[in-house]
Amino acid sequence: MVSGKKSYAIGVDLGGTNLRVAAVDESGELLTRTDLPTDVRGRDRIEVVAELCDAVRSVTEQMSSSLKGGGALLGIGIGVAGLVDSETGLLLESPNLPGWNEFDVKGEIEQRLGTQVILENDANVAALGELWLGAGRGGSDLCMYTLGTGVGGGLVLDGKVWRGWNGMAGELGHCNVEPEGPPCNCGSSGCLEQYASATAVTRMAGEALASGAATALAGLTEGELDARAVYQCAMEGDAEARKIFDRVGRALGVAIADMVNTMNLPLHVLGGGVAASWEAFAPSLFDELRRRSFVFAGTTAEDGSGVGARRHTTRVCRALLGGDGGLYGAARLPMRA
Repeated sequence: MVSGKKSYAIGVDLGGTNLRVAAVDESGELLTRTDLPTDVRGRDRIEVVAELCDAVRSVTEQMSSSLKGGGALLGIGIGVAGLVDSETGLLLESPNLPGWNEFDVKGEIEQRLGTQVILENDANVAALGELWLGAGRGGSDLCMYTLGTGVGGGLVLDGKVWRGWNGMAGELGHCNVEPEGPPCNCGSSGCLEQYASATAVTRMAGEALASGAATALAGLTEGELDARAVYQCAMEGDAEARKIFDRVGRALGVAIADMVNTMNLPLHVLGGGVAASWEAFAPSLFDELRRRSFVFAGTTAEDGSGVGARRHTTRVCRALLGGDGGLYGAARLPMRA
């Protein structure tokens, strides 16, 4: 607390199509939030930043009216997809924000709002949020995989985001699970992202259809063929759809087993849209983990609790905060600065 005022921070999730801003206090209570559509395509980045700053002002004004004395703003944390220089606040590269390369997001927003701003990769803030209030609550270390359009990752060690020596740590989607696998946008091939992302699930479904396999997927139109539809077919017993999610699980099992053996962390968390397909891919994931990792005794429980049967086990489970993990994690950044 500062001068008896309630302390809070602003968390921002800056995406290519949506902007989410929330005020969170030091106990983790979400005090207020605003969600806005913000399509960045064809728009000047300064215009988008101005829109973001307006949304932050709106939230802080709500806090000022609801908290006696206005509260004490600790700062603003922002999660964004892409490569971030956390020291300078430069957004070096972002797939969701074309034209923002080498953009001083931190400096631009600090100048407009006059308060501390911390910029961080979106998967890193999601991991931090899960450690603070989600699946990792009460712990200090975890590894998180975000299974969305691509596959992101975040490492939190001793309560802090681990970025590596040049900020590239945690690129878990580009761990290799099949050396001769499909080419990846990163320039390699056989990356986890080519098997465990929503894009990969859709691609594998298209390959099954092209092969002439008898599958319920053939009844979907091109516009309907996406990861969610493939999951529905799998849960209804379609053999080809089940094979696809079996491949998702095995790829995740290979990648996570390597991390278990290398880092010996107590917890690995899976979030993002594809994680909602847990029931379809978890059995093969755990089969691979048991076969490939030195220290693992997890469970395939439907709730994804991953509670081990003996002491000193590694847990693998679903994220608990859903899409809000990044908001909470972003707000946590200035609290720990």
